Amino acid sequence: MNAPRNVAPFSAGPIKAVIFDMDGLLLDTEGIYTEVTQIIAERYGRTYDWGIKQHIIGRGAQDLADYVVKALDLPITPAEFLAIREPLMSERFPKALGMPGAEALVRHLKAHNIPIAVGTSSSRNSFGHKTTLHREWFGLFGTIVTADDPEVGAAKPAPDIFLTAARRLGVAPQDCLVFEDSPFGVTAAKAAHMTAIAVPDEAMADSKYEHADQIIRNLADFDLAAYGLPPMR
Repeated sequence: MNAPRNVAPFSAGPIKAVIFDMDGLLLDTEGIYTEVTQIIAERYGRTYDWGIKQHIIGRGAQDLADYVVKALDLPITPAEFLAIREPLMSERFPKALGMPGAEALVRHLKAHNIPIAVGTSSSRNSFGHKTTLHREWFGLFGTIVTADDPEVGAAKPAPDIFLTAARRLGVAPQDCLVFEDSPFGVTAAKAAHMTAIAVPDEAMADSKYEHADQIIRNLADFDLAAYGLPPMR
């Protein structure tokens, strides 16, 4: 049975490592994805809105492109969609800001010697653009696992990204906690047998996260002590 949305499971902890998704969780990039996809849709007289976006948050690039091209009935291939999208995103990503509470939580965990990692559906190249303003605190992570990492066989919702992160941190999957903003990411974390904390976009319904162990609305709201982690003071 799932725990109530804001309450940690009684069986939680102690957690030995924490893995963070990036887009919409550590960095405020979802608005950039929306803007760019709207630009492309409008070129072909289509409308990209929340009805479509809610189904692609957290997907890998190829899976996302396949879905968008089909849903919008675009007269281009998924590969052409990604080619058109790339320069538009590369221009905007370097300006991405951090999400509320993200940097503080990362620094806190690092200061208390908790192993931390990033597990993202972004490519390594895209990761570099997005973290332009945040290189110093992203340097605190023990490992960064991207969707195109040679050790990753499949993107989320497959568990590969998170399992690779755990292996590199030297921590058993069941001792890892994952922060995710997307239902696909939560699915990946649970498939990896990890504790999954959902931090959804405010427009996303809680019902899409019934498989999460807990739902919070902001990283600053997270009760670290409930999972055996050092509390922030």
